[in-house]
Amino acid sequence: MYDINKVREDFPILSRTVYNKPLVYLDNGATTQKPRQVVEALVDEYYNVNANVHRGVHFLSQRATDLHEEAREKVRQFVNARKVEEIVFTRGTTESINLVAQTFCESQMKAGDEVIISAMEHHSNIVPWQLQAEKRGIVLRVIPMTDDGQLRLDEYERLFSERTKLVSCTHVSNVLGTVNPVKEMIAVAHAHGVPFMVDGAQSAPHLKIDVQDMDCDFFALSGHKMYGPTGIGVLYGKEEWLEKLPPYQGGGEMIATVSFEKTTYERPPLKFEAGTPDYVATTGLARSIDYLNALGMENIMAYEQELTHYAMEKLSEIPNIHIYGPSTNHDAVISFNVFTSLPSGGNKGGSLIHHMDMGTLLDRLGIAVRTGHHCAQPLMDRLGILGTVRASFALYNTKEEVDQLVAGIRRVSQMF
Repeated sequence: MYDINKVREDFPILSRTVYNKPLVYLDNGATTQKPRQVVEALVDEYYNVNANVHRGVHFLSQRATDLHEEAREKVRQFVNARKVEEIVFTRGTTESINLVAQTFCESQMKAGDEVIISAMEHHSNIVPWQLQAEKRGIVLRVIPMTDDGQLRLDEYERLFSERTKLVSCTHVSNVLGTVNPVKEMIAVAHAHGVPFMVDGAQSAPHLKIDVQDMDCDFFALSGHKMYGPTGIGVLYGKEEWLEKLPPYQGGGEMIATVSFEKTTYERPPLKFEAGTPDYVATTGLARSIDYLNALGMENIMAYEQELTHYAMEKLSEIPNIHIYGPSTNHDAVISFNVFTSLPSGGNKGGSLIHHMDMGTLLDRLGIAVRTGHHCAQPLMDRLGILGTVRASFALYNTKEEVDQLVAGIRRVSQMF
């Protein structure tokens, strides 16, 4: 196991105070803090290497290109893709999903064809498909879930028809922390001849990803949720699918030849990377992967699972708290509400301390959590609530910080 104190030294922001209280940062599901190694890599590239990549003959351009493509190889290894040609750089998970939604629906679907998503999706894996439904008449089918936040796999199998063309599902719920059995779900989809896209925004920072073992057709992740810069993400796509799909945007970089009569396109991944890429951010992403690899994803997984289990135990001791999601098979996200009196049934009834009030008062104690619907309003509707308080953990959080969170919730609860 790595030394948590040494790890925390790599993140200067963790030593600051908020409202004269030590910062307890538990909003990692929204974005993670950045280690010195990542920030210093960004500064170094801007100061010493900055030049546009690809096709430049001068030294700086060639060095920047090398770093950019080395980053692509780092990502390939991190997700265990077969080839670097299967790694497309995007601005993040949202753009990766939009890329697939637009190009797949344009080339592979017609009105009446169906896409399967789940009841626990982030808006980023709902709205792009709804846009295509409005434009092209495709139909969304939704996998239902149980009251404790597990997908109904029996119902999932029943959703397939001859019109099903794609499944797109989150690996880990950003609200419930549910780790979905995507490998099993992918096998079901493939048995029906249907490709599968995985939203890996919440899994890539916490779990060892192997797209070949998973056998997914597409996988999306965001750099800023895994200790890298904002504005950089990845779409993994099987080579055969990336070859089939049309370009997402037009411009420089993605072309082979251009005339006023006709344009031909580069092969993947450049076919999907129009314009100047954020080549500095790709270097930052590579350094964040180096950081994760140095600690070891197995070590990170073990540490975070122990921390999450500890947090679940301690939070469950708070009077009148309701924790959403499964009690097991739970990743580093915990969503909850606190009541002033116990609900009469499930999470309904009782007197609720509004999640915004709880989050605001915790903030005054230096504790950063997320409040609201977490860009998952259909899931909130399913749970029968308007929002939750969400604590989400990272490799630098500690049991002492969990204790501070628990003490803070107890203190706030006494005010109501």
